[in-house]
Amino acid sequence: MSNTILVAGAGGFIGGHLVKSLLDRGHKVRAVDVKPMELWYQKSDLAENIVANLEEKDACFSAARDCEEIYNLACNMGGMGFIENNRALCMLSVLINTHLLMAARHFGVKKYLYSSSACVYASDKQTDTVVTALKESDAYPAMPEDGYGWEKLFSERMCKHFEEDFGMQVRVVRFHNVYGPDGTWRGGREKAPAALSRKILEAKASGNLEIEVWGDGEQTRSFMYIDDCITGLEKLMQSNYSDPINLGRSELVSINGLIDMISDIAGVTVTRNHNLDAPQGVRGRNSDNALILEKLGWEPEVDLKTGLAKTYAWIEGQMQRDARGETVVS
Repeated sequence: MSNTILVAGAGGFIGGHLVKSLLDRGHKVRAVDVKPMELWYQKSDLAENIVANLEEKDACFSAARDCEEIYNLACNMGGMGFIENNRALCMLSVLINTHLLMAARHFGVKKYLYSSSACVYASDKQTDTVVTALKESDAYPAMPEDGYGWEKLFSERMCKHFEEDFGMQVRVVRFHNVYGPDGTWRGGREKAPAALSRKILEAKASGNLEIEVWGDGEQTRSFMYIDDCITGLEKLMQSNYSDPINLGRSELVSINGLIDMISDIAGVTVTRNHNLDAPQGVRGRNSDNALILEKLGWEPEVDLKTGLAKTYAWIEGQMQRDARGETVVS
């Protein structure tokens, strides 16, 4: 073993932050993503950066060679608009986890982390805006979101069976709406905090203070700032806990409430044009953090207002750079 850590999906939002954190802590990192390197959100010359399609078995075996740990963050995903309109593409990500698990077993990788999602939870438990926070056992009986959610739940089971049958050390984390700087903020794959920040910035710049809102705005979610996400990943990997675990903040907010917060940061009041035909997902979703508190003695800490202010400022800077004709990754 070379003590190298593989980050699959390193060109993505969470992957880029994770690579930076691991390098800052003195680890050797192999960073792999399917996107051309100029489209990676963050890229460090201190990492071994590789462009490869990890849906392919040979690419996974090449990437996993000589690695001590693997963080599998690679998948085809985006905001609700992308997930609802690209179910087959989302399900093809099962190839990534399948081939990476096979490679990890072949090379004797010590620890393997799979990034799952709150989309594995049954939709009938998320029909009310005043939702009961979802605990890990609520994933069964299984009825996840079609496409993306089924791929995640199936891949969770595969990780568990590799642990049971082959003695691998696996970790499975269920993300709840991660946001922050250095991520997607336009183009259709962005999530609500980034999309609404961009829309409000555009409205402010144009003087037309009207924005489109998907749905009636009463749907509720929790949102976790990226710094907490990275802390949680590293704590989980260092722990001995191998069953699926929520990684999300338990601060519930409606989409209308999110707009209020961002408008306050922007110093404007916007008019809302509710598009009731747009994708809006489940009615309410929140993270039950009892298990992560029990197993890790910690839960995400950054409050939504603090994280939104940082995210809004970063997106504002990106839009200013874009207006000057500079190259930005979005």
